[in-house]
Amino acid sequence: MFDPAYLLLGTLVVWFALFQWNLRAASPVVAIVNRWLFWILFAAGGASICAFYGLIDRPFWVVCAGFFLLWFLGETLYNWLALQALSVSSVPLFPKFAANSSGEECPTAPRLLRLRDWLRSQNFRQAQALKAEVAPGVHLRVSIYQDATAHTRFQVTFLPQPNGTISVCCSLSTQTVTGYRYVTDNLFLPFAGFYPENWLVERRPWTRSPAHLLARHRARLKAEHEMPLAWGEDPLVDLNAQQRDLEKLNTELGFLMPHAEREDHGKMSPEGRYRIWKEIWLLNYFGCSARYE
Repeated sequence: MFDPAYLLLGTLVVWFALFQWNLRAASPVVAIVNRWLFWILFAAGGASICAFYGLIDRPFWVVCAGFFLLWFLGETLYNWLALQALSVSSVPLFPKFAANSSGEECPTAPRLLRLRDWLRSQNFRQAQALKAEVAPGVHLRVSIYQDATAHTRFQVTFLPQPNGTISVCCSLSTQTVTGYRYVTDNLFLPFAGFYPENWLVERRPWTRSPAHLLARHRARLKAEHEMPLAWGEDPLVDLNAQQRDLEKLNTELGFLMPHAEREDHGKMSPEGRYRIWKEIWLLNYFGCSARYE
């Protein structure tokens, strides 16, 4: 007769193998799979221990559901406390970028060098390398590439992970003669705020291939019969203007607290923290962003 303990053990081995591999790969897709595996292991393992020692006289599936809910509540509490700490910290939500003249525009990991070579093969050339300090000694590095026609900018963001690896997210931006800004990205960080009305943003965290992301961006423009407009502003000027506009808009719409109240109440309003908490769950376990009207 098959012993369910072997299934739990096999799941644990798969989780551990994926966890170790992802320490080097830093793939958000693998991270989503691992979160679900660990959640299932926590629920089924807790219920199995209770059944083995006779701690709870309830059906196995009821105990398993209880541990499943316990994990949800525990992680919710952790995320809420982390958001509260972020809100009252000195970490900027919309950091200011500066030119990166340190010579470290792109990390030397082979997978990141392959991305750079692919961009060159698609006739994208680096326009600028930028960085922003998000914490003391921790910098967010960005490389911005532009195609030969100057119609599309391809932003590569290097996200440092706690274990020292680097995760990469891509964002494509195109302005049109009708005044719209089309943005297609695969960012897996929560935003949950408001975009300007002329921004048409599509977030695709599951699309990790830059080729597929570029094809999707071009398909959006073609479907709407939009005529691209060549970029005129310097990337650094444009990116910092974006940051200022987003902070101003989200303050006006109540996602952020007014500047005069931030010292007492933090940067994010209660509604803003709720929206981010919701998006954290959707991104961490489903790889999708929340949609708001």
